[in-house]
Amino acid sequence: MRAIIVFTFVFLFLVCSIPIMIVEWIIGKFNMELKGKSSLAIVNWAFRVVIAICNTKVTVIGEENVPKDEPVLYIGNHRSFFDIVLTYVRVPRLTGYIAKKEIRKVPLLSHWMVNLHCLFLDRDNIKEGLKTILAAIEKVKSGISICIFPEGTRNNSDEPLLPFHDGSFKIADKSGCAIIPITLNNTSAIFEDHLPWIRKAHVIIEYGKPIYPNDLDKTERKQLSSMVQTIITDTYLKNQSLLDK
Repeated sequence: MRAIIVFTFVFLFLVCSIPIMIVEWIIGKFNMELKGKSSLAIVNWAFRVVIAICNTKVTVIGEENVPKDEPVLYIGNHRSFFDIVLTYVRVPRLTGYIAKKEIRKVPLLSHWMVNLHCLFLDRDNIKEGLKTILAAIEKVKSGISICIFPEGTRNNSDEPLLPFHDGSFKIADKSGCAIIPITLNNTSAIFEDHLPWIRKAHVIIEYGKPIYPNDLDKTERKQLSSMVQTIITDTYLKNQSLLDK
């Protein structure tokens, strides 16, 4: 029943939001900052409704580590479609997510994503992938946070994380912004573990301390990807033990 209600709500939201998107487009002609803030508020409301319908309990650790007065690069592990829903409602400022290019073909949803400065990554085309990373760097320089899942796809294995794609870290390295590790535990228990049903679940989200690439020495900057992957892996195992109790 939860799955039916969630999918119905999402469908109705997207269809009924067409007039809102027109208003947002008009607002953007005069004030892009206001358009970004209003789009963020609208989508956050919809995501909060989805979380409530799913009856998902969320335990958040370390949210005070996220700077509120500057853009950051969120780096997270990825196990569920709900990773975006659960983390997006907590961002303190406008944040664009980097998603796979196929999502751009989804009508209405992709329009909202563009409004929220999301970018679409072609994982099979190195040249186009580089363009996306460069666009993300410019977003950060303009004051917009970026969130990326460097595993490149959802992790369905028994391993805590899949290998990271190092190119994701160029966003922080070239813009100088802080990296905020995000560790998500048990998000697949909402949906992916028992497709096509949505079930009640307890999720843990932990935000790590900010890492500023410019504060690291040359050797540490070269090992930035493995450093963050180790932080997220260790945190994942720690928090998984909390769920198992």
